[in-house]
Amino acid sequence: MNSKYKKEIANDVVHHLEYNAERPHLIIPEYGRHLQKLIDQATAIENAEERNKMAKYIIQVMGSLNPHLRDVLDFQHKLWDQLFIMSDFKLDVESPYPIPSREVLQLKPDALKYPQNFPKYRYYGNNIKYMIDVANKWEEGEMKSALVKVIANHMKKSYLSWNKDTVKDDVIFEHLYELSGGKLDLRQSTEELINTTDLLRTNKRISNKIAPAGPPKIQSNKNLKTAKQKPFSKKQNNQ
Repeated sequence: MNSKYKKEIANDVVHHLEYNAERPHLIIPEYGRHLQKLIDQATAIENAEERNKMAKYIIQVMGSLNPHLRDVLDFQHKLWDQLFIMSDFKLDVESPYPIPSREVLQLKPDALKYPQNFPKYRYYGNNIKYMIDVANKWEEGEMKSALVKVIANHMKKSYLSWNKDTVKDDVIFEHLYELSGGKLDLRQSTEELINTTDLLRTNKRISNKIAPAGPPKIQSNKNLKTAKQKPFSKKQNNQ
């Protein structure tokens, strides 16, 4: 009997099955395991000429997966970089681009310094604190007085937007004095802020513009006149 058609034992076939958990880890899974095996084979070739030839062939296969980007120069550079990465930097071939190093790829970017502000009165927001800091740096005069008044009115508007209640000007002045570190003091002044009613009306008008349209109202069927159903006739059924 020809060995080509030799019947295999079922237990041996099951015993030699290859599971993904037993296979080596894929460095770039998007290209699949077959391409990874091609790169491993190219790395094991001892002849430099054959190794370079196979590397170019692998680049063509990688480019065929994205044919619309295959001829772009930057994309070619990316393919060569990925080739060396998938070979774990063990592939020794001539590249038309600088060969990347493991140290450069493992560099981590510097952490961004996000503003971690935890204000005592969060309903005023960070912008109010920035405005207060700017006002503290200004020289005394009409411009600074006008800016402080604008800040106080905006603080009152923000307070009413989140608390939905009335607030006295003395409370706003006390908060302004506290947030400015005692530099902006309106507690003893006769300055009056915008009326609470006007601010609430403005906040309501703005919220109505921003709020998304709600679901359509369902009309009740109590007031609707139900039409009488026509009796079923054989003539209609025959038509």
